[in-house]
Amino acid sequence: MYFSRFLQWKWLERQPVTKNTFRHYRVLGKGGFGEVCACQVRATGKMYACKKLEKKRIKKRKGESMALNEKQILEKVNSRFVVSLAYTYETKDALCLVLTIMNGGDLKFHIYNMGNPGFDEQRAVFYAAELCCGLEDLQRERIVYRDLKPENILLDDRGHIRISDLGLAVQIPEGESIRGRVGTVGYMAPEVINNESYTFSPDWWGLGCLIYEMIQGQSPFRKRKEKVKREEVDRRVKDDEEEYSEKFSEDAKSICRMLLTKDPKQRLGCMGDGAAGVKQNPIFRNINFKRLEANMLDPPFVPDPRAVYCKDVLDIEQFSTVKGVNLDTTDDDFYSKFVTGSVPIPWQQEMIETECFKDINIYETDGCLSPDLDVSKQNIRPKRSFFHRLFRRGVRNVLGICFLQCWIYWKLFILQVTKK
Repeated sequence: MYFSRFLQWKWLERQPVTKNTFRHYRVLGKGGFGEVCACQVRATGKMYACKKLEKKRIKKRKGESMALNEKQILEKVNSRFVVSLAYTYETKDALCLVLTIMNGGDLKFHIYNMGNPGFDEQRAVFYAAELCCGLEDLQRERIVYRDLKPENILLDDRGHIRISDLGLAVQIPEGESIRGRVGTVGYMAPEVINNESYTFSPDWWGLGCLIYEMIQGQSPFRKRKEKVKREEVDRRVKDDEEEYSEKFSEDAKSICRMLLTKDPKQRLGCMGDGAAGVKQNPIFRNINFKRLEANMLDPPFVPDPRAVYCKDVLDIEQFSTVKGVNLDTTDDDFYSKFVTGSVPIPWQQEMIETECFKDINIYETDGCLSPDLDVSKQNIRPKRSFFHRLFRRGVRNVLGICFLQCWIYWKLFILQVTKK
C-alpha cells in the first residue's frame, strides 16, 4: 500500500500544467522577454511569481538557447538563496516559468528608494553572507552566475534574499574554464571585459561590487545616474582603484579590496578555498553560517506586508508588439524541451507547506485500507443533476441553450394557464 500511495503522488506530480492551474494577479515587473506577474496555484493556494517569456520576442532575438539554459539551470539548483523553479507551462503566446515569489522588492529599490542611499554595515554584511551561501550552492553545481547586481537580488516576506534571473548563468564542465564577455556594465570583472578564460572569479568580483554599493550607496566604478560611456566604465574597472568613504569600517574596506582585486588569481574566493575562504573573513565574525543556512537567523530588516517595494504598475514600461515574426512547427521541439510541467522538489515542498500531504497521505483506518487504495471497492460516481449533465464541458452548445429556453418558456406558459 505504501508503493501504491507513492505511485498516486507521482501521478499527481506529473499532471499536465496549464494556465488554468493558476489564478493570475497583478503585474510585478518585467524581464527581458516579457512581464512578471503574481499567481496562485488553485489546488493549494500557494503564491508564486510567473515569469512570461513571449514566444515571438524570443524568436526575434534568437533567445531560445538562453531561455532553455535558464530553465535547465533553475531545475538543477535547490537552494534557500536562489529562486526556485516550481512549474513550467505554455500558452498560445508565451512560455511561463513559475518561480518563488519575492514580495520584498529588489536590493536596488531598497538601496536607493528607502531613505538615504545605502545600508548600515550590519544589514549589508547579513545580505553578503546570504549571497555567499547562494554562490556556494551554485558553484557546487559548477554554475557561474555572471550577473550579480542589486536588481537581481530579491527579498522575501521575512527579509531573506535570493538570487534571481539566471539567464546569463552557465554550467562549467569539470576541469574546464569558459570565455564570454557577458554581464552588466560596471559589474563585469576585468577578466570578463578582457575576454579571458575564467571559472567562478566573476561572481566573487560581483560580490565585492555589491558589498561596496550596499554600504556606499553607489557602485564602485560609476556614480548614480552618471552619464558616461561604456568604454570609460570598462577602463575604470580595469585600471582605477575604488575609493572608500567614512561609511566603511576597516573590515568592510578589507573585504571589498580583496574581492575587487584586478588579478583573479589573487582575488578572495579564487585561491583554491572558494566560498569557505570568503566566509572566514573577519567581517563575518558575528554570522553563524550553519544557522544561516538552516534559516534560523532573523534578518535585520523585515518588509512591511502592506507595502509594495517596487515601481507603480503604471510606471512599468509596456512591451511593444513584436511584428514580422511567425511561429511554426519548427519551434515545437524547443517548446517541448521547455514545457515539462512541475519540478519535483519544489512541488513536493509545496504539498508539505500547504499541508496537502498531511491531509491526503493517509494509509489506513482501524486496520483497513483507505478507500482510495482498496481496489476491491468500486468507485461509485456521484449522481449528477439534469443541468450538470446538460451543461457539462463539451456539451455547452447552441442546442442545449435552445432546449433550456424552450423549457423556461414552457414553464412560464404553464404558470400563466394555471393563474387564469
